[in-house]
Amino acid sequence: MTVMESTSTRTDVCASAPRAHPRPDGQDRYTISEVAAFTGLTAHTLRWYERIGLMPHVDRSHTGQRRFTNRDLDWLTFVGKLRLTGMPVADMVRYAELLREGEHTFEQRQELLEATRRDVRTRIAELQDTLAVLDHKIDFYASARRAPERPRV
Repeated sequence: MTVMESTSTRTDVCASAPRAHPRPDGQDRYTISEVAAFTGLTAHTLRWYERIGLMPHVDRSHTGQRRFTNRDLDWLTFVGKLRLTGMPVADMVRYAELLREGEHTFEQRQELLEATRRDVRTRIAELQDTLAVLDHKIDFYASARRAPERPRV
């Protein structure tokens, strides 16, 4: 099973602009170590994602070795974006479950993503306020260093 979203007219592979894949579709079988090198995730993390249901079923070779595809790489790119938002792992797993359930869960997936977007916007506003404080302090110190020394009395 590949993780992707689709309607009758379009397909969303879970990443707005996935990076170029190392191998073309159809020849896209990657070992866990190759995926770890490509994504920056550890093999342990990839196995954990699979165990908790965050990764779809990953194909296996005849020897039982995991074989990832380009779609798996796209999904991991999307999961990385969700991680950057601060979305809890439980919510990411829930999103993956909803995705596997099919198109009738579009509304629930949209609501989950909208809630995450609200959280991200709140964090951005907090960071902008923090940045303004830092800018003020930096300007204060820069001005103080440029001011001529006052004579001691």
